[in-house]
Amino acid sequence: MTLYDRLMQVRDDAYREFQANLVPNIPKETILGVRTPEMRKIAKEVFESGDRDAFLSDLPHRYYEENLIHFFVLAMMKDFGECVRGVEAFLPFVDCWPASDQATPKSFRKNHQKLLPYIEKWIASEHVYTARFGLRMLMNEFLDADFKEEYLELAASKRGEDYYLKMMVAWFFATALAKRYDETVPYFENRRLDEWVHKKAIQKAVESFRVTDEHKAYLKSLR
Repeated sequence: MTLYDRLMQVRDDAYREFQANLVPNIPKETILGVRTPEMRKIAKEVFESGDRDAFLSDLPHRYYEENLIHFFVLAMMKDFGECVRGVEAFLPFVDCWPASDQATPKSFRKNHQKLLPYIEKWIASEHVYTARFGLRMLMNEFLDADFKEEYLELAASKRGEDYYLKMMVAWFFATALAKRYDETVPYFENRRLDEWVHKKAIQKAVESFRVTDEHKAYLKSLR
């Protein structure tokens, strides 16, 4: 049975309509309508099969779900070198935010020192979803124990007019306000961010249960 056949077994037409509304920038005919838990099951099957390498090298994929499964497969790789090579090969083909956002490779967490130069390169990319992925990895991996204030500047320096890129920068700073408020709030006091990003990050921070009521009140005054 081909991967396409396997996806067709579990497709859901109503869910396809829902997904098409979430990702309006890709052709609707490329969306089959498969829910994430089913895609994760299929990704595990691909990862454990003899067809894994053939699937990963068969780019570009035709269907939206294939792209998500591709990242789910990469995320299961334990070897950092193998994983990051696969990520680098795949990122140029990522064409929407769910494919960029759904998977976080397990090997990244234990290899921060090796990972950081790749993140810096990805964020610098002109390809929107490569930059978005880099920003998300910076947010996921470097706002906790390995945090440095320079990472805020790295995210703030990323500019562009694409909605999905700006939204990721806002998401990064809203998360930074929750995790690293004292270091992050000067970016808002001094209006260091693009105006749209500034307002959206405050909105998301105010909506977050991880930001204190006191901090929320002050952030509202900075809108």
